[in-house]
Amino acid sequence: MKPLQIIALMLSLLLIDSLSFALDTKVSGTTPSPRTREYPWMSVETWNRMHAEDVEVAKNGDVDLLFIGDSITAGWNRNIWQKTFSQYRPANFGIGGDHTGNVLWRLEHGDKGKLKPKVVVLLIGVNNFGHLNETPQQVFEGVKKVVKRIRKNYPSAKILVNAIFPFEASPSSPKRLLVKETNSLISKLDDNKYIFVKDYGPLFLHENGNLSKELMGDFLHPSYKGYQIWADAMLPDIQQLMAKHKSNWFSR
Repeated sequence: MKPLQIIALMLSLLLIDSLSFALDTKVSGTTPSPRTREYPWMSVETWNRMHAEDVEVAKNGDVDLLFIGDSITAGWNRNIWQKTFSQYRPANFGIGGDHTGNVLWRLEHGDKGKLKPKVVVLLIGVNNFGHLNETPQQVFEGVKKVVKRIRKNYPSAKILVNAIFPFEASPSSPKRLLVKETNSLISKLDDNKYIFVKDYGPLFLHENGNLSKELMGDFLHPSYKGYQIWADAMLPDIQQLMAKHKSNWFSR
């Protein structure tokens, strides 16, 4: 290969790299996008398989209680899950590492199916900070768009939107402050008709605001005890929303 050809090839490779970087930086929480990045803890192949499994569940329907989210939703302890929610024919559409854009893509590509859930439980947004480096306003816009898509997919469902859980140990952590600001915006989505916002995050905190290591061992994901506390707090709200759904159905 001649020197000029080598230089041309090198320039073209640099251009491809720069275009790829530009495409990566355009990913946002309001843009529907599948998982494309490989992580040590989850491959793209695994993500695709998990989504395909959810699509099969959606094709069959028969779900009254649908959970949507990231690794916190995916990580429910099976015993707590069965004991607390099995009466409602639940389905878990949580996939670790997802940000709002990933959830939007899933909702647009097969997660609707024949599903007509009575209640949808949503917890999403924390990965928008780490994976997309978004601001509270940007994270909120992503969450808002997910809620809008859920309303479109499942128009009769009541949506229990969880405020983003606190993470990192100290209440003075910059990221804790970002979560607090984002949750203030998310709370405005509550219309007391179809969308109900609840903040269970304080249940994981000590009185001084420090995150309990007993309830969140890595200061991000609930422990067994943390999931039990979350389940116990959320169940009465789910029961109430199930009753509201039934009341609306009879009033038609």
